[in-house]
Amino acid sequence: MSLQRPFLKLIVAAFLLLVTFSLPLHAQEQRPAADLTDEAELLERLAGADKAEAAHLDRQLQALWRKSGSSAMDLLLRRGRDAIEVGDADAALEHLTALTDHAPDFAEGWHARASVYFEKEMYGPAVSDLERALFLNPNNYNAIFGLGTILETFEDYDRAFDAYQRALTIHPHHEDVLQAVERVKTKVDGQAL
Repeated sequence: MSLQRPFLKLIVAAFLLLVTFSLPLHAQEQRPAADLTDEAELLERLAGADKAEAAHLDRQLQALWRKSGSSAMDLLLRRGRDAIEVGDADAALEHLTALTDHAPDFAEGWHARASVYFEKEMYGPAVSDLERALFLNPNNYNAIFGLGTILETFEDYDRAFDAYQRALTIHPHHEDVLQAVERVKTKVDGQAL
């Protein structure tokens, strides 16, 4: 009997370890959208989401894309965005240029600086920064939308429409893109006639 009892204790201990290590895996499989941090999974869910869930997933993607991996670079992005919000394009450009200089592989820095260039009507640098942002993160539907907006500004409606359509394949409920598609669609359809 004494030989069986230690053996039984080992079996019970092994079973408890198995259950303990299995719980986090099961919880991870069932996690709600609020806990997702995997970009590919968020994008996949966004493509098939309803409008309410799409807004939630969009916020998660934006939060994920704003993380550079460096608190100093995140601070530069935040300062640049704060300057944009108060209308100080020059300060925003300084912060965001420092960001792109020090973190050239951080797509959101390029995207944010492109927004400032667009506001200053510096379209060449804006397109260049969007090109870099999309090279680093081809799924950034806001950068694709920005490119479409610049193309629309230059009345290149066909390519603007294509850019907007590309953004909608990633984020089908993006309000600004949906409005742009409707606006440009009439110009593209009118050209075909």
